[in-house]
Amino acid sequence: MKLEQVALQLYTVRDFLKTPADIAATLRKTAAIGYRAVQVSGVPDGVISPAEIRALCAESNLVLCATHEPGARILGDPAAVVERLRALDCAYTAYPYPAGIDFDSEESVAGLIRGLNESGRVLAEAGMTLTYHNHNHEFRKRDGRTLLDRIYAETEPGYVQGEIDTYWVQYGGGDPVAWCRKLAGRLPLLHMKDYMTTADNKPAFAEIGEGLLDFPAIIEAAESSGCQWFIVEQDVCPGDPFDSAARSLDYIGKHLLA
Repeated sequence: MKLEQVALQLYTVRDFLKTPADIAATLRKTAAIGYRAVQVSGVPDGVISPAEIRALCAESNLVLCATHEPGARILGDPAAVVERLRALDCAYTAYPYPAGIDFDSEESVAGLIRGLNESGRVLAEAGMTLTYHNHNHEFRKRDGRTLLDRIYAETEPGYVQGEIDTYWVQYGGGDPVAWCRKLAGRLPLLHMKDYMTTADNKPAFAEIGEGLLDFPAIIEAAESSGCQWFIVEQDVCPGDPFDSAARSLDYIGKHLLA
């Protein structure tokens, strides 16, 4: 993993993305910390155009490596997602969250999987890649298989690839290293998100290197699976999220870069 492959997921600093001026300042601050790329997420709809986001990233010398698009848009209007990604000059996006999916309903689960495959085909035909971003929900088992296993088994690798989230794999009872290996050739994006337990034995988000996850092993496995972008994300920070992002990047620079 090289520094040029490390991005910040802007959802981490979502409270600082309310206006175009906020977004510009946030991108400048992200670049000043040392990040070379960002994943666009957490920007409210209608606040800024894709062309403006692209221009602001360029002004801060940040690569726009990927996005999260609303799940309903991905499944219901993939052509609109293609149009937006073209305007952003971005090749990767992710289905972010299985909102409205009833995991106890075979019809609902099968519909999600079918929709992901169909939308992924539309993006693939446009030269783009749809990935799936997991949470812990997908580790519920049905008939001996997790939903995440089903998603990858029942979709075409060329249409649906992976954006493994290390925290949520751990939270769901999975093994982040094993999942990175499992998706060999199918893992362009990785969400680097550390996992810790609090003094009262509850799970919590942590800066990279300050939690329990074995990131050297995770990165090695992800690289062997062909990962292109290593994206730092922290859903909840103990203080200023820019400070957390800086601490994560400091650890990465000292311990994980090739």
